[in-house]
Amino acid sequence: MSRLTIHELTKAFMAFVAVKDVNLEVADGEFLSLLGPSGCGKTTTLRCVAGLEDPTSGKILFGDKDVTHLPPERRHIGMVFQNYALFPHMTVVENVKFGLDMKGITGAEAQRRMTSVMEMVQLSHLQDRHPRQLSGGQQQRVALARALVIEPTLLLLDEPLANLDAKLREEMRFFIRSLQQRVGITTLYVTHDQAESMTMSDRIVVMFGGYIHQVGSPQDIYFRPATKEVANFIGHSNLLPGKVLDEHDGIVSVQTAFGVVQSRALQKWKSGSPVTVMVRPETLRLTAGSYPNALPGRIVAQHFLGNIVDYRVALADDTMVMIQSLGGQTHATGDAINVIVDPEKTWLLP
Repeated sequence: MSRLTIHELTKAFMAFVAVKDVNLEVADGEFLSLLGPSGCGKTTTLRCVAGLEDPTSGKILFGDKDVTHLPPERRHIGMVFQNYALFPHMTVVENVKFGLDMKGITGAEAQRRMTSVMEMVQLSHLQDRHPRQLSGGQQQRVALARALVIEPTLLLLDEPLANLDAKLREEMRFFIRSLQQRVGITTLYVTHDQAESMTMSDRIVVMFGGYIHQVGSPQDIYFRPATKEVANFIGHSNLLPGKVLDEHDGIVSVQTAFGVVQSRALQKWKSGSPVTVMVRPETLRLTAGSYPNALPGRIVAQHFLGNIVDYRVALADDTMVMIQSLGGQTHATGDAINVIVDPEKTWLLP
């Protein structure tokens, strides 16, 4: 296994710069996801690491070895593509064994690896089938086995679950994550799916327009986004603009158009500073009674989603906020309501 270091990586396609000055270090055995919308540069970054694209500038190191301009076959990586790229004329066992054949690994060593990886992905009983005889999830496991059997220093996955249905995608998330933890391989995973990155990653890299906006744990990314773009992209959020009034015992009071909102601050904020208060829908509470510092509003819509009820509430200046409550707690459309904001569950953005 190996750590991965990306230093000042830039990749331009003529006048278009797809990736700009990306710096990143992936620890030995870490599962790191590149997350962002289409065109943000995440796949281009992965392809540079794989050797499928030649960087315009910058360096890529596996451990202490500079691999920036090495061809893919000399990087000793395993890669799983979105479309799996299985050979249709080969059986499962022949597909998995292909990488070993290319590397000239035969005999007892090849058999040891094949037995181990087939058991690992739970495909031993399907080894004589062809890809067309397998489900999408089974084909995905064949692709994983083929990548792992060569015992690579680095595993790269490019949106590998995009072609699966929702239920199977959820199952495969946990399968891939548990497999990666068992093998202990350094993994770089590209996705635009927030749930995938949240459930699978040790850390997440959020990218927009070729730049990294934030690197952090799933909890950091969700509860403490670095920019409004990250807050908007990850989950649902209410972004409430205002100005800092004062700070007392670590609680910042923010004047908004619809009232004063308080927030626990991890840094100092000057009085008068323009800020945005981010608050997640599930952290807001509704009450028909009076409550200190509550924001008055009116329910304009509600949607029953089974385990939760999704509300839209208009505040005093008609600012609309989203609130998600447990399914058993219902209020009627048109009700006057108070919105309770917990200062410990908000986050201030400049």
